[in-house]
Amino acid sequence: MLGWRPFFQAQIDADADVRPARVLNVQRDRVDVAGEDCHEAVELSPKAAAMQITVGDWVLIDAGKRIVRRLDRFGAFRRRAAGAGADVQMIAANVDTLFIVTSANRDFNIARLERYLAIAHDAGAFPIIVITKADTVESTDAFVAAAAKLAPGVLVEALNALDPKAVDVLRPWCESGQTVALLGSSGVGKSTLTNTLTGEHLETQAAREDDQRGRHTTTSRSMHRLPHGGWLIDTPGMRELRLVDVGDAIDDVFAEVAALASACRFSDCSHASEPGCAVQAAIAEGHLDAERLRRYRKLQSEDRRNSETIAERRSRDKSLGKMYKSILSGKRREQGEAS
Repeated sequence: MLGWRPFFQAQIDADADVRPARVLNVQRDRVDVAGEDCHEAVELSPKAAAMQITVGDWVLIDAGKRIVRRLDRFGAFRRRAAGAGADVQMIAANVDTLFIVTSANRDFNIARLERYLAIAHDAGAFPIIVITKADTVESTDAFVAAAAKLAPGVLVEALNALDPKAVDVLRPWCESGQTVALLGSSGVGKSTLTNTLTGEHLETQAAREDDQRGRHTTTSRSMHRLPHGGWLIDTPGMRELRLVDVGDAIDDVFAEVAALASACRFSDCSHASEPGCAVQAAIAEGHLDAERLRRYRKLQSEDRRNSETIAERRSRDKSLGKMYKSILSGKRREQGEAS
């Protein structure tokens, strides 16, 4: 019922005096877990905190109700933490399907959807783009068509999150043993969708009249039981979702660009002005949108930058500083000789 599978069972010593439990919620000093015939709060010791436990993880608990181990994940959502450090923040783990939630209004943003798709591919989760607030527009066809072009085979559903019959289209991914997660920016209707899927009544707020965008009320990640036996992980709206170490996933999302890049004359082609660039040739022939390439390069650059360790970043910045000083010194010498 909780998503237990042979992948996790294979990690447990049959003779060990421990029991597995799944993490439903993480607080500062404790975690809420559920297992076979139990639902309890367990202290988050310094040792357990060092395991970087997140919602959706499976942990082993001993007879003293202590977390002794976090089981390996089959996938996880993560992002670069805010600030100048190199920390990675875990969002959720062991998710089968990701509902990428946007809405049929000004929140609909192609670049943001591509970012979420990259995170889904990296976590090994099946992505479905869910366009909410379908009842607020005459037609969602343009939104659906734009979203469907973003990655090979991506599924797109437009619906009214308040309507249980409309939301039924998502039920096949909410069956027993399945874990789904919601990701999306603030105010797109994630809490409303969660309410409809779970039958619970999480607090939501009305949309602002000026832009039809709601104010999010989810403040922490948590798991909710679904009526058909699955589990749903709701997450707060994220103002910033910085990619980290998802280079292969970006290529999966931008599969047509990556395929063209492999045909470039130079293996290190930047797809800017090099001769024999298959990507630029496709743009010139009208087979590839230049904006699509721009977004691809932007995400690649961000991923490389965010994937650096602090030491690597300092080394790179130091090298760049030396190069700039050398260039500046050369210019000054040239000016001195000219005078």
